[in-house]
Amino acid sequence: MAIELNTSALAQLPDTIGTPSYNRAALTAGILHVGIGNFHRAHMAVYLDRLFALGESHDWALCGAGVRAGDATMRERLAKQDWLTTVVELDPSGLTAQVVGSMIDFVEVDPAITIAKMADPAIKIVSTTITEGGYYVDALTDGFDIKHPDIVADAANPDAPKTVFGMVIKALRIRRDAGLAPFTFMSCDNLPENGHVAKRTVIGLARLSDPDFADWISANVAFPNSMVDCITPATSDRERAMVADKFGITDAVPVACEPFRQWVLEDNFPQGRPALEKVGAEFVEDVAKYELMKLRILNGGHAAIAYPSALIGHHFVHDAMADPLISEWLDTLEQREIIPTLAPIEGVDYQAYREKIIERFSNPEVGDTIPRLCLDGSNRQPKFILPTLRDALATGADVSGLALEVALWCRYCARVDEAGNEIAPNDDNHVVLKSLADEAKGRPVAFLENTAVFGDLAQNEVFVAAFGQALNSLYDNGVKATLTAYVKG
Repeated sequence: MAIELNTSALAQLPDTIGTPSYNRAALTAGILHVGIGNFHRAHMAVYLDRLFALGESHDWALCGAGVRAGDATMRERLAKQDWLTTVVELDPSGLTAQVVGSMIDFVEVDPAITIAKMADPAIKIVSTTITEGGYYVDALTDGFDIKHPDIVADAANPDAPKTVFGMVIKALRIRRDAGLAPFTFMSCDNLPENGHVAKRTVIGLARLSDPDFADWISANVAFPNSMVDCITPATSDRERAMVADKFGITDAVPVACEPFRQWVLEDNFPQGRPALEKVGAEFVEDVAKYELMKLRILNGGHAAIAYPSALIGHHFVHDAMADPLISEWLDTLEQREIIPTLAPIEGVDYQAYREKIIERFSNPEVGDTIPRLCLDGSNRQPKFILPTLRDALATGADVSGLALEVALWCRYCARVDEAGNEIAPNDDNHVVLKSLADEAKGRPVAFLENTAVFGDLAQNEVFVAAFGQALNSLYDNGVKATLTAYVKG
């Protein structure tokens, strides 16, 4: 009989399940985190849980917050569990479970309440996991998108913001006017130089309504860069059943993740920070190179295997990696075109990192799915593939594999796999993407003319030619033959 997870149930759990060894009642919140999804609870929440278990940093507990309708559902479920989460590490040598207790509150999903909590002087860090597409980046300029409807609305109504960035600006103003030090804003999303992107968005929005205050934010608020990593699949009935059956816990929102996690941060926290280096986080002067390594080799690698695997019928990532053609395609693309775009990092072996990525992708216990990797391509391609492509084009390097990856995405956006099965919509922009993908069957460059995704890449003759050749091959010869031709060079 599974035990419903809450504080009183902790004492009833078997010794084989880890539980908080610290007094949660003595914790105080020092971090407000916006975006309490699976990744955050598998990553930052676990680091803090381990730190608290050392008797350290008990004034740095987490308070959750959200800005989307779905966040209210997450809050409701976690409230019934006293903000506890079961995190299962999917190690092939044996699964382990830890009940993580580093979150002690989750404010109601209401802008005014969230702003008030951000303005609380006890909160010294506001952090976010709001997806790569949540930072209002203009694909054409790679700058701040001042024309986005959300931004236009917040700029017109700075005292009643709806975006997290508008809330941050208002909270910072409240703190400044009260003579309180500003909090540090820490992005935990997979973006190159995520701190710089977050700063650009906050200051860009503030400047639309109050240029002087934008200057104050620029001079006084820290936006450290960070690199985060832990493969964390979506939670389904499969994970809930596994937690109940194997560990005897009824958890409405458990998290299952790989046993690997990495966190590299710029040490720029003027109001202080938890001592995360004591539990494996790395503090370095320049995070950018580490971010780029991860975004290109891991996230770019995920993108590379996602679309061919979907088109030939793989559902689980580990099954795709067991297909020699998919694994050879990934390995060849990484070594031939992706890794050569990276500058060296002292003490880091890119080939060893690549091998570790392949090992992680191949872990059968993770149960990560190809549909998850295919999700939201219109936001992920500009973050994980196109910057690599642009760098390779700038040096005159071969881009046939990167062009093939984009062509595979285009072929996927046509929403019919190679067996004739319909592919369900998997992108907020799926209507536009399908229309352009269909047009590209006869005129390949049509897909690249989507400037919201590709910017000016449709003007690059080298890329347009390589993309057209790859897309025509996918339709004329099929996915497997096209991948085989690339692998064989």
